Amino acid sequence: MRTYPPRETVAALAAPMLLEAGCVAFDARNPFTHASGRVAPTYVDVRRAISFPRLRSRLMDLLAETVSREAGEGAFDVVAGGETAGIPFAAWVAERMTLPMAYVRKKPKGYGRNARIEGVVPEGSRVLLVEDLATDGGSKLSFAEAIREAGAECAHVGVVFAYGIFPRMEPRLADAGLRLHALCTWWDVLAAARAGGAFDGATLDAVEAYLRDPEGWTP
Repeated sequence: MRTYPPRETVAALAAPMLLEAGCVAFDARNPFTHASGRVAPTYVDVRRAISFPRLRSRLMDLLAETVSREAGEGAFDVVAGGETAGIPFAAWVAERMTLPMAYVRKKPKGYGRNARIEGVVPEGSRVLLVEDLATDGGSKLSFAEAIREAGAECAHVGVVFAYGIFPRMEPRLADAGLRLHALCTWWDVLAAARAGGAFDGATLDAVEAYLRDPEGWTP
């Protein structure tokens, strides 16, 4: 049986790659406003990784290995990406797992078959949902629901990055019958940033303060 690297090794490899690709930004003096309206000294854009062939290839190797280690080999029949950021990652993971690939729209396209799923997802098939990242899990629930409405099974979500600072995210997914598989979190990226000297100490201290209390953090 093939052996896969443990979670700690995967995180220690993936986090510096996100830093190298410029996917991560830290700025405590001029914090970022997220889509939720929350102000934070952190910002992540995993989609930048698609422009770095060597890094994206290794990240996708790690994601396929992580899912296989945690969910089991042969656990899936189809890999589905969530529109839009999950689509390229799902395609690369499907290639590595030699599985069919599909993608799920955020909403029905409004004409023709009015479908939310593009590609072939047979009834009863076991689908791995792939996205770039997980924040609070909301979009994962919607995509999984669409897959299930099509008659397939969806019990696992694979992402490159999970925030890892909102304690209700994984229980929320678990309540919906979804297990999350992620390469790294903000804590792993912070550790890599400290080890690599990518940012000054004061900025990293502010980031750590935010990670420990994201709801109460102020600039």
